[in-house]
Amino acid sequence: MSVKNNEINIDREIGNFHYNLTPAHDAGYGLTEETIHFICDVKNEPDWIRELRLRALEVFRSKPLPTHWATEDLRNIDFDQIRYYIAPGTDVKRSWDEVPTEVKETFERLGIPESERKFLAGVEAQFDSEAVYSNIKKAVADQGVIFMGSTEALKEHPEIFRKWFGKVIPTGDNKFSALNSAVFSGGSFIYVPPGVKVKHPLQAYFRINSENFGQFERTLIIADEGSEVMYMEGCTAPKFETSTLHSAVVELVAMPRAKIQYITVQNWSSNVFNLVTKRGLALEEAEIKWIDCNIGSRLTMKYPGVVMKGRKARGEVISIALAGDGQHQDTGAKMIHAADETTSNIVSKSISIGKGRATYRGQVTVPRHLKGCKNNTECDALLINTDSRTDTYPAIIVRGLGNAAQHEASVSQVNAEQIFYMMQRGLTEAQAMSLAVNGFVNDLVRQFPMEYSVELKRLIDLEMEGSVG
Repeated sequence: MSVKNNEINIDREIGNFHYNLTPAHDAGYGLTEETIHFICDVKNEPDWIRELRLRALEVFRSKPLPTHWATEDLRNIDFDQIRYYIAPGTDVKRSWDEVPTEVKETFERLGIPESERKFLAGVEAQFDSEAVYSNIKKAVADQGVIFMGSTEALKEHPEIFRKWFGKVIPTGDNKFSALNSAVFSGGSFIYVPPGVKVKHPLQAYFRINSENFGQFERTLIIADEGSEVMYMEGCTAPKFETSTLHSAVVELVAMPRAKIQYITVQNWSSNVFNLVTKRGLALEEAEIKWIDCNIGSRLTMKYPGVVMKGRKARGEVISIALAGDGQHQDTGAKMIHAADETTSNIVSKSISIGKGRATYRGQVTVPRHLKGCKNNTECDALLINTDSRTDTYPAIIVRGLGNAAQHEASVSQVNAEQIFYMMQRGLTEAQAMSLAVNGFVNDLVRQFPMEYSVELKRLIDLEMEGSVG
């Protein structure tokens, strides 16, 4: 498969390196009140954030681990052996030349400066706990668009930040949202003024470099009335022998007639526990669309959601999950209809390789008093090997008259005769398998920006190489 020159390189192995750096700030191992005070003091945060963090720590401690799914995997997390805050101690840079050498080399190897020059309206790069680089093109900034790290936004735009922070995903939503609220650091803040349509994507890249580390970015995106924005995030980490924890919280707010697209391509190494809470609030005639691709990790638990609070609001989740040998992709979507004539669409495709396990877990809720609501849910799974596993748990509750929902699911195996036929035409088994898998996800991959869609196909090619023989 040919690769054009203007594509982001997100090769499966490209992230498997790290630098032995001595951080300026390291909270040490374990999570206590002293950890919270350390983070607050280093970041020079206001008292209300310190109080919020301490309350969140109490909630985290009081909530048990989820016991109804992924129980055995979650028990392997040792929260006392995780470092919750590591930072280089430098201010966020606007010029790439000012970024520390080792950090700059990391992101150059991942292709970040190149992709920024080619097609992005703005870029943020986070290294462990803090953003090290943030830049937005002048033409976009002149429109009044704010794009910066959450740490900066808290200081520079507290009136907007505080109004919406924690309103879409409360601290007590789940154990891991409480953990994030206690120790959050980094992440993106975006505000798009009324009527502004950002023509090119904004992108953030989250890099874990340190061993025994937890990354807890907090992202808040607000699209004001009639505005539009596309945000893309990429994530990588090196392969360590010990476990790494990634537990982010993402809150989206689409004001009336606004549109937000949030695109994620995560290519985690197999030692990462990826436990993320993502949710959007869509007001009247607003639209929120999550496009989500999960590859790698030891365990991913992620269910992007939309609360459609305004009349004629629309929510959509397009999801691709690839579970390699020994991995569990527990993904899905949550659609909460809270106004008349709201529409939701869920399309999920998963691939299980070797002893990999893919699980779809969905929730759709339409209360009795609403009218004219519609939901469509499609879940398709592909099994590559006889030991592969897939599970589907759709929970669709539609009450009242004049509301409609439809659900379609399928599970299939790669057709042996099809593979044999392609091999007779000169393809290797891995190439034939890759062609079959790419055909399975092709309709969804087309919805990713071109810079990612070709690279997703390359990632699938690489995964298939290790799945046969």
